[in-house]
This record gives sequence, structure tokens and C-alpha cells, in this order.
Amino acid sequence: MPYVNIKVTREGTAPRATSITPEQKAALIKGVSDLLFDILGKPHDSTFVVIDEIERGVGGLPVPEYRKQLAEQPARQK
Repeated sequence: MPYVNIKVTREGTAPRATSITPEQKAALIKGVSDLLFDILGKPHDSTFVVIDEIERGVGGLPVPEYRKQLAEQPARQK
């Protein structure tokens, strides 16, 4: 019984989007399930796909805030 855990960051989706869409999640689940069937012969009804949307942090800050601070720094400090 395959168990696949996909971790995606919320950033990098469509502009101003805060998460991946239900349609994107469905496409990931179908694609992974199809791949496991095509390559390993694992049936779809025994394949579990879990999608975790995670936040990222850099330098003690959430990524959007960190990038904002970087953009505000004078060019010589970057």
C-alpha cells in the first residue's frame, strides 16, 4: 500500500494566492496515483496521497516578511 506525502510551500502559487487550489490538489493526487500504477502496478484504491501545505521561514521570519526586508535594504548591504 503506497503512502505518498507531498509537501508544498504556499508561496509560488498564482499571484496573491494563499494556497494551492482543490483542482491542483486533485491533479497531484491523480498524477501520483497514475505514476505508481504505471511504474509499480500499484492499484489506485490502495494508494494514499497526503498533501501538506507548509509555511517557510528564513532568518527568523516568514519568507514574505524576510523578502520584504531584503528589498528595503540599500543595494550595498545585499
